[in-house]
Amino acid sequence: MNLIIDVGNSQVKVAVFKQDELVSVETMQVDALLNHVKKKFKKDDTIDQIMVSSVGNLPVSAIESLKKYAPVMMLTRSLKLPFKNDYGSPDTLGVDRIALIASASTKYPKQNCLVIDAGSCITYDFINQEGHYKGGAIAPGLKMRFKAMHAFTEGLPLVDSFELKDFIGTNTQECMISGAINGSVQEIDAVISQYQKKFKDLTVILTGGDSHFLSKRLKSSIFAHPNFLLKGVNCILELNKH
Repeated sequence: MNLIIDVGNSQVKVAVFKQDELVSVETMQVDALLNHVKKKFKKDDTIDQIMVSSVGNLPVSAIESLKKYAPVMMLTRSLKLPFKNDYGSPDTLGVDRIALIASASTKYPKQNCLVIDAGSCITYDFINQEGHYKGGAIAPGLKMRFKAMHAFTEGLPLVDSFELKDFIGTNTQECMISGAINGSVQEIDAVISQYQKKFKDLTVILTGGDSHFLSKRLKSSIFAHPNFLLKGVNCILELNKH
């Protein structure tokens, strides 16, 4: 059994896998991680390996504490990967994007895949049918767009919760919500269209914290996978086990 820990910019996901089967997944704040792991190991003594994927702030002391329970492997660019990395600056490629492409390469082998991760940023990552990762794009996510409008203007409020009622906003907050959401949706649809024109039989995967909110508004045909990154981390762990 594997314990997969994904440390994001705002939250942590902890998942248990039995080989490639997802058994459970829970989301929490970083400061609750160690206590959660302690309880997890008290209940389940079959977990024998931990892998951590971190783009957020996970202290070294926390990693050392995890080693008390099982061997810990950090997801890094130097590990064996299930795809060929053609990225122009491989040393700057985030481990979250590596995990997403690993997931795509194993779930959709020999297919042109565009993976869209709607989180703090909206990332677009493309792997071709020969298994070569080519790159993609990075754009601001929904919350980042709201924060930017608030931070760089004098009069716009900070929107921290939102629901789009109509694309025509009837007050300032509704206009900000319409602008951020419609802008993101139309951007995603346009990017998908760009790739579809260049690559035949394109498989599009949408994942990330805002995927549930955006998926029902997209015109394009997609596969929504809320735990796609976790499955990619687990795939890399299985590939690197000795």
